[in-house]
Amino acid sequence: MTQTVDVVPTDGMSLVADTTLKPGVYVLPNGLSLDRDGITLDGKGATLVGLNRQNRGIRLKGRKGVTIRNVCLRDYRHGIHAVDCGELRIEKNQITSTAEIAANTIFLDIWLKADAAYGGAILLERVNRSTIEGNDLQHQCCGLLSYFCERLNVGRNNASYCSGYGVHLYGTSDSVFEENYADYCCRYEPRGPGIGHMGADATGFLIVHGACRNVFRNNFARLGGDGFFLAGLTPEGVEAPCNDNLFEGNDGSLSPNIAFEATFSQRNTFRNNKAERCNFGFWLGFSSDNVLEGNRMIMNRQAGVAVENGAAFAVRGNQFQRNGAGVLLWSKFAEPWFEKFPQNRTCHHWLIEKNTFTRNDTGVAILADKDHGIRPLPPEACGRAETRPHDNALRGNDIQDNRIGVDLYRTDRTTIEGNILNRNVECNIRRDDDGEALIRNNLGAAGAYL
Repeated sequence: MTQTVDVVPTDGMSLVADTTLKPGVYVLPNGLSLDRDGITLDGKGATLVGLNRQNRGIRLKGRKGVTIRNVCLRDYRHGIHAVDCGELRIEKNQITSTAEIAANTIFLDIWLKADAAYGGAILLERVNRSTIEGNDLQHQCCGLLSYFCERLNVGRNNASYCSGYGVHLYGTSDSVFEENYADYCCRYEPRGPGIGHMGADATGFLIVHGACRNVFRNNFARLGGDGFFLAGLTPEGVEAPCNDNLFEGNDGSLSPNIAFEATFSQRNTFRNNKAERCNFGFWLGFSSDNVLEGNRMIMNRQAGVAVENGAAFAVRGNQFQRNGAGVLLWSKFAEPWFEKFPQNRTCHHWLIEKNTFTRNDTGVAILADKDHGIRPLPPEACGRAETRPHDNALRGNDIQDNRIGVDLYRTDRTTIEGNILNRNVECNIRRDDDGEALIRNNLGAAGAYL
């Protein structure tokens, strides 16, 4: 019977066979490299320490079938760095104190490429069919950074208390993220005496640059700058939509900004999520063909769902309670994108059905010529026929005990049919428009139909 010998690691060591480390603390400024396919590195709790938060603790490139487990890493720029690899298993490691941007300084750049990525526990580039499971990635700038990866299974990791991103996807697609924690991922950017921005684009989950067909299920991203932040248009105006993603059973509550943000993207589904006590529950501007069903939006300051120039949404079976507005839709003339995104010149073809709206300031607002849904635009920016919301429908909703039930401003062909509109304090339906509206078979006070 062969007896396994625990290895004392040395700085820059190349591993080409299965290796277990001798427990202990080792200062290895140049870390370790894994240089053969199919090998396993079991740290057995050994701690590898870098110098001045530079270099990578464990490196592998072009490898297949490698396992890394039970290693503690700290004080590197990135704890584990894998490039052009497949079928990895990275499990039960503890990685912390990697390179971090000083607190209370900058607003983050969410578009950094891999060669300029912020520090973090794990950096994956073009990695496929791999599992990242059960790792402790807390207390640094970023937990998991992934660039152009495919078919990852990321589960039961804890990337909380990061000052940048808990879990980051840049062009990463066809992957599953399940039962991860990325709470308290937040930072502050000062902007003058006594003023600043809480959040500064820190977020529990950052999803950008064509990250498509991913599943996010039963994750927690509470108290972050944002909870889940998806963006599909670069600052240079390059389209990189993040489409066909599923968000199911997640909790992005208690953000000073937004629980779920998803802009300039299509066909994303949000089902059975919690978005509570934020500024906005969902912010989904310039997106199309999204589905929101079974979500809970309670006590969001501005709105449960807020969408600028969004098209063809289905919003069904959600709970809206004690928000500024339950659903807030607005349009405005957005010159940079007016020709580039013709389908998003206004809010149109929405179906809002079978939702419950209770004790909101406004249940549903559909408004033309507004900024952020609340501020009027300058007169020269108003009055375009193309920006009038049109062909939106509210059917079978329970809209009770709000200040205003439904608020319409300069809309065309709005259908309000088969709803319960009752005990809304100021009015059940407020209209300030000259467009057509079909209002029928709505149950009002004392059982009367409107």
